[in-house]
Amino acid sequence: MKRGAFETGTYRNVFAEAGYDKETIEKRKNEIFHTLFYGAESERIYHPVGDDMAYIEDTGNHDARTEGMSYGMMMCVQMDRKEEFDRLWKWAKTYMYLEEGENAGYFAWSVQPDGTKNSFGAAPDGEEFFAMALFFAAHRWGDGEGIFNYSREAKELLHTCIHKGENGEGGRAMWDASNHLIRFITDVDFSDPSYHLPHFYELFAKWAYEEDRPFWAEAAKVSRQFMKQSSHPQTGMSPEYAEFDGSPVKQVFSWGRHDWFYSDAYRTAANIGLDYAWFQTDIDQTQAVSRLQYTLGVINKENPYMTYEVDGTVLDQEALHPVGLLATTAEGSLAVLKKPLDLDLQQLAGNFLEDRSICESDEERLALWWIKTFWETPLRTGKRRYYDNCLYMFAFLALAGKYRIW
Repeated sequence: MKRGAFETGTYRNVFAEAGYDKETIEKRKNEIFHTLFYGAESERIYHPVGDDMAYIEDTGNHDARTEGMSYGMMMCVQMDRKEEFDRLWKWAKTYMYLEEGENAGYFAWSVQPDGTKNSFGAAPDGEEFFAMALFFAAHRWGDGEGIFNYSREAKELLHTCIHKGENGEGGRAMWDASNHLIRFITDVDFSDPSYHLPHFYELFAKWAYEEDRPFWAEAAKVSRQFMKQSSHPQTGMSPEYAEFDGSPVKQVFSWGRHDWFYSDAYRTAANIGLDYAWFQTDIDQTQAVSRLQYTLGVINKENPYMTYEVDGTVLDQEALHPVGLLATTAEGSLAVLKKPLDLDLQQLAGNFLEDRSICESDEERLALWWIKTFWETPLRTGKRRYYDNCLYMFAFLALAGKYRIW
């Protein structure tokens, strides 16, 4: 029996299943993209440069990051916006790509809007999103010339990510060769749970250079196991940084602590949700989403948007990215609502959390509550809108059945 969108070609529109109008869903999807790319100066994060380049601004830090650039490219390929995709990719290759030094072949993770590099270090979450967006572009639009030979660029980048440093050359691989786990950055031996994208690795195992495919197939397996191990067994919360055994990294860094459930960690639930939607492989990592939704939406329902220890202890600090936390937790519902819904909006009115005719289980009704809350929440405004609204766009695409394998 076929399972998941990869095999069936069917992508669930969970918003429509919950009773929302399909035309309204489509209109809102387009409005979100327009706001992020062509909205008012106080709304957009996309900035064209000259005739053929553009960058995505991290509005909280006033720079361009490989995270945001690759996110922007993924949004564009999902929305069939080739011009914007190519502009972003050319800017990244022009100003971020490292031609020399120990990180040659990677991309500088932070660059000023004028193209000046803030760092010559690389962050693997950007590289994996670059590669996936490039493969999708190749399949949706076809390969072009030079840097627009998307599939060649993706294959070369992935090859560098797992082979760099072999044969005595400088630098280090982004994935640990012995355990197939992604590093937080190349010069450390621990991970970031939110970097783990087994649904991407499954596809890399089919589309990367043939000699690299076994590595990515194994990476998909161990990443799902890592997702399970790094999520707290009661709360479902994962830390921002984790040792390779899944336990929180206890070291306090010059840039702060990262053993808590904070900004980076929010993405883990979204990754679990999209992975399940595409491949429906479950080794109990999906239970982390239900636990997280309960911890935030029931135990802390009066104000879930706080900072937490991974055991659920509430700290006296509000979440820096509350809309991002909401969006990713809602997207995780794809791993909880395993059967299609057939509801109307009237059923979502009132105290539907207690109505067992809505869904079979408490977990499913709670997952639906997160989706409803997300639907009713607008994009974030202000200085910190970049990260929240990127996660918002991805969650909306996923729940609308528009985050697809191309």
